[in-house]
Amino acid sequence: MAESSTRTVERALVLLGAVCDAGSLTLADAARETELSASTALRLLRTLEGTGFVRRDGLGTYRPGLRVMQLGAQALGHESLVSLAEPALERLVDQTGESAYLSVPSHDGEGVYLAMREGTHSVRHASWVGRSIPLAGTAVGAVLTGGPAEGFVVVRDGVEADVTAIAAPVSPGGRAVAALSVVVPSYRITEAEARRIGALVAREAAALLTPSARVTATGDLTGEPA
Repeated sequence: MAESSTRTVERALVLLGAVCDAGSLTLADAARETELSASTALRLLRTLEGTGFVRRDGLGTYRPGLRVMQLGAQALGHESLVSLAEPALERLVDQTGESAYLSVPSHDGEGVYLAMREGTHSVRHASWVGRSIPLAGTAVGAVLTGGPAEGFVVVRDGVEADVTAIAAPVSPGGRAVAALSVVVPSYRITEAEARRIGALVAREAAALLTPSARVTATGDLTGEPA
């Protein structure tokens, strides 16, 4: 007898949760973690892969897909991390005129833009909220994977040609959990201006998760009211 639609959905969600919790799972590990047969796990994983909720890498391992990142970014848009960052993003735009972003690392070794404030110039970087970017070769990636010596990183032509990104880590307890960045068309930024903006971004990032920042927010990082 075919399993009910409710049971299928339940199993698919449990399987998706297992992949997200682990970051990556082989078919055998996924079946064992969820107590499913290999054939059932494979069928559900193929459905999740086809809808973008998981992806399979070159070794056949299953990882969270872009659709999970996009939905997570949209959900987090209502949570306190984004609320805490909003004043900092607004100040960066006021002080630079350029678009400012909040990013976090994802399970699949990339970064995800959670929030942004658009710059005031007629030529400016448009919103990439919910979009993933590689960590290798990008300013956001550099600060999420290692402590920058100057407190910020400047990368030209990292994700897009003719674009310069300046990023700093949000590092409570010394571990980077997020990044603030400013994205600028390269033609209108000098080395001196990049350093000036870098200092501004680093200052806002360093203050983002301090106790005073939490007090001014509407809730803590779980999204619960203060």
